[in-house]
Amino acid sequence: MSCNDQSLLQGTHDFLAELPVIQLDGISLRYSQAAADIQALEGISLELTGDDFVCVLGPSGCGKSSLLNIIAGYLKPTTGTITVDGKIHSKPDPQVGVVFQHPNLFPWLSIEKNIEFGLKMKQVGKEKRKELVEHYLQLVGLEGFAKFLPFQLSGGMKQRAAIARTLATDPRMILLDEPFSALDAFTRETMQKNLYDIWQKTRKCLLFITHDVDEALLLARRIIIMHPNPGRIVKDFPNPLLRRPEHSFSRLRSSKEFNDMRQYLIGQIHS
Repeated sequence: MSCNDQSLLQGTHDFLAELPVIQLDGISLRYSQAAADIQALEGISLELTGDDFVCVLGPSGCGKSSLLNIIAGYLKPTTGTITVDGKIHSKPDPQVGVVFQHPNLFPWLSIEKNIEFGLKMKQVGKEKRKELVEHYLQLVGLEGFAKFLPFQLSGGMKQRAAIARTLATDPRMILLDEPFSALDAFTRETMQKNLYDIWQKTRKCLLFITHDVDEALLLARRIIIMHPNPGRIVKDFPNPLLRRPEHSFSRLRSSKEFNDMRQYLIGQIHS
């Protein structure tokens, strides 16, 4: 490939990365519970572009999971519209993948069959399915565990398999609902590094829900803070600690900038 071709491809990628994948306009969610009228979300407007990695922070009850479920198409907003690639989005769609807190793998299927499942639903040919399964097993570091059943894997390995299953169907964006919160501290940090590496390789648009300020600072290109009563976005800004490849998590955590930003975010969340 010539230098001119490489420049053209890079320019195309940069252009596509700036295009909006999903847009939320005036989203609100109201429902009744025990004779009370609950305003769960109000006035949510948001745009995510091609290779965004956005972390959403906020206290319990601020509507983070409700927002994710609306974007996933599992909940219908009371008001407002959502578009994916400019088309109205109002129900679950293969273009929006979801990774939950618990892996939700099919226990009777091997890891490779779990990853293959969505591809079968899309009627992808057998040879192509095999190629894609091998690729994503390798991407998440599970190539030696293709024939294993989910119960034979650790929690972190099962979550990697769930991420591979979501990636395999090539959605435009992926929603992650506190996917590492049930893991021990060591496994959680390993999974954070794995996810960051996967994002660097795939450049998928990711929306990541978390309670963990450190996690947001280590992973996100962009951080959103929500407040409750009603759930709303109060801050949306680029992460000033964008991690360079040569920076390890441990070096970032030990920096003054990291600790200053951590205290700032905690203050913003609880203000």
